[in-house]
Amino acid sequence: MRNIALLTSGGDSPGMNAAIRAVVRTSINRGLNVLGINRGFSGLINGDIIEMNMSSVADIIHRGGTILKTARSEEFKTDEGLRKALNIAGVFKIDGLIVIGGDGSFRGAEKLCENGIPCIGIPGTIDNDLAYTDYTIGFDTAVNNVLDSINKIRDTSNSHERVTIIEVMGRNSGDIALYAGLAGGAETIIIPEVSYSIDDICKRLIEGKNRNKLYSIIVLAEGVGKATDIAEEIHEKINIEVRATILGYIQRGGNPTAFDRILASRLGSRAVELLMENKSNRVVGIKDNHIIDLQIEEALSIEKKFQTELYDLANVLSNSKYEVPGRKI
Repeated sequence: MRNIALLTSGGDSPGMNAAIRAVVRTSINRGLNVLGINRGFSGLINGDIIEMNMSSVADIIHRGGTILKTARSEEFKTDEGLRKALNIAGVFKIDGLIVIGGDGSFRGAEKLCENGIPCIGIPGTIDNDLAYTDYTIGFDTAVNNVLDSINKIRDTSNSHERVTIIEVMGRNSGDIALYAGLAGGAETIIIPEVSYSIDDICKRLIEGKNRNKLYSIIVLAEGVGKATDIAEEIHEKINIEVRATILGYIQRGGNPTAFDRILASRLGSRAVELLMENKSNRVVGIKDNHIIDLQIEEALSIEKKFQTELYDLANVLSNSKYEVPGRKI
């Protein structure tokens, strides 16, 4: 193992730069050469590759996004695209590759492993939708970004005595909505993992109004539906003013939290060590605050367990009449 390359792929997430920094500096400390691949697998296919050194990653640990840029590559999914990527890897004498991204990025790394290029994956996605690890890089920052927005929107909702639905990211995983909703004291959290009823939401809003609750915050994961549609449906049913706010990419940006910087640093350094131990086709993660690594196929086959206790807690704290399965509050 002499030449290590790294790339970021898929959606960007705060903390990716901290991971890049850890990979580069750990590699140099171990006597390795480091190559940065710009724009993900697309950059690998096109030879968009640069040499990296200690100065390349100076003053980036606090920056959001990724200095290597990111892109999705449909071409890489084809046999011809894979062949081009392998040829470029040979030209640059890449002995090992570290891929920072989500499940799609890991599948790409797996393909390269099958064709002789050792790869290690680092989980970088704000959705926290990889079941094998407790947290992914960027999730904590995204939750805090949403929480900051909830705090600000609450001021206006309170002043105007209205209901506000805040739509956050999370197509298949409701973790951002759940964590931010619980931390932000949202009255209702709507997520893909739990079915919801408009009538139940309307009843809760009316009960809140009857006890002089003059405003309410509803946090909605985008995978469930559109905030504008649900707002309109609530208004038609109970004639309460409802405003929709879609946070969008504001959740991805900004300086990563201390948690994400430390997590990214630990994972990046461990990824380099695994390559030096001649291990491949693996991903790193964190379980019970311990850094772990698993085979890619094994990691991606683990089914994510929904944190029912957090969801129940959020409902209990926002509605004293909420019934937790097995006991009554």
